[in-house]
Amino acid sequence: MSSKYALISLPQSAFDSGSRDEAISSLSATITDNGTVLPFAIPDFKIGTLDLLVQQADDLAKLDAACQSVVAKVADSLRTVLNNDEDRMASYKMVNDKPTDHYLRNFSWNKMRYRADKPIAELISTLQKELNTVDNDVKSKFNQYNTVKTNLAALQRRQTGTLATKSLTPIVKPSLLVQDSEYLETHLIAVPTNAKKDFIKSYETLAPMVVPRSSVEIDHDDEFTLFAVVTFKKHSAEFVHKCREQKWTPRQYKYVEGGREEEQRELDRVTNEERKVCGEALRMGRTGWSESVMIWIHVLTLRVFVEAVLRYGLPLDYATALIKTTSKLAPKAKAALDSKYSYLGGNAFGRDKHGRVTKDDAALSSEMAAAGLGTGEGHEYTAFVYYEAEFP
Repeated sequence: MSSKYALISLPQSAFDSGSRDEAISSLSATITDNGTVLPFAIPDFKIGTLDLLVQQADDLAKLDAACQSVVAKVADSLRTVLNNDEDRMASYKMVNDKPTDHYLRNFSWNKMRYRADKPIAELISTLQKELNTVDNDVKSKFNQYNTVKTNLAALQRRQTGTLATKSLTPIVKPSLLVQDSEYLETHLIAVPTNAKKDFIKSYETLAPMVVPRSSVEIDHDDEFTLFAVVTFKKHSAEFVHKCREQKWTPRQYKYVEGGREEEQRELDRVTNEERKVCGEALRMGRTGWSESVMIWIHVLTLRVFVEAVLRYGLPLDYATALIKTTSKLAPKAKAALDSKYSYLGGNAFGRDKHGRVTKDDAALSSEMAAAGLGTGEGHEYTAFVYYEAEFP
């Protein structure tokens, strides 16, 4: 079952003591065995005006969704190249040469790459540009791989398909063809095996000026028999048209000296190119995964920080944690957190006579969303800062 992660931030006042260790212990006790709670450090970023924070909350919500999309596309690309081999995929889903889970559990803000003393808007812009670069690089390389793979598949089909589709270069000898004639032309027709007798009986009368008894059986496979038939050129088009009407397949073929060797060289060349580009695509997939996951967790870190400031205000006295759970257990963990910390949302939640949360107030949730709190595609307003991420 795939892992699911959540970042949660609560005011330190929500816990009995000012200890961050106590906050982690309290969160662990709340979600019980529905997940594992780990401390998550967030730098003290430069805070701008309230209007700026609201705008940044909206920008980060969109960037969060974009990160999710890019990570999913990288995973899909790797899955395609590796034919859904989960074990091999895991070896490419590394972040800084470590498993993704290890990176998330031991996350620390990359201060060299994203200086915390820079304005949040500048950090968002940098992360957006980096994400676009990763997306474009991965897309370009995997498109190249898909093109080469398609070309190779087409060449392989020409080697291994039926007589109706495969290359005739290794099959048709030049002595079977009328060449350099001003009046006559040889046609190669792939006839379904069950129509062979009908073809032999009727081909001479399909069109005018078919050379009598010119039919020669060249080869056959499980589905088709390949015949050569000679006609006068002036009636070639009609003969070909009549063959198609009978569901017989005319094959376009012209003998070329050395054609067989040239086809093999082309197949070898594209085979080698596919192998080379496949390796490049996998390396790009590994890099793309590492970069996009790193960017995403930095975006989520910023998003949690901005949301916490908007909700809880100053001073920056919040307890932030990473929760590792599963897709199945995540709703239970969230429900337990809602039950304990719903009071932080004030009147945003309806309660029963025992004070338990029953449902959120739709009108108030809309107002909060309009104010930039808890916004984002697919994200409902909660009483505390809480964002989930799942890595496919």
